[in-house]
Amino acid sequence: MTTIVTDNCLRCRFTDCVTVCPVSCFHGDDEMLYIDNNVCIDCGACIPVCPVHAIYEETDIPDDKKKWIEINAERAPVSPKSRIRSPRPRSARKNWASRRVRRKTGAE
Repeated sequence: MTTIVTDNCLRCRFTDCVTVCPVSCFHGDDEMLYIDNNVCIDCGACIPVCPVHAIYEETDIPDDKKKWIEINAERAPVSPKSRIRSPRPRSARKNWASRRVRRKTGAE
């Protein structure tokens, strides 16, 4: 069986799927992640943790997303491996920093 990342992953920066993968089969480029099915053990751990519902088992993939089987096969081997969770978005870091400054200075 094959596990596939689809277009719902485009520009998504959640990497919960990468974090739970026991064999590091995820690869990514600037746009999205892909699964290297030569490495994937089909454990399915990534499917329920994907917040954008981009990952499917081959038997469950909708007909309009079947082209992603080939896209994953082409792009995963030539894309860098994804191993760690992406940093929080810049806006989240900025908000955290501004709250810290307000706490330190007592400003509201």
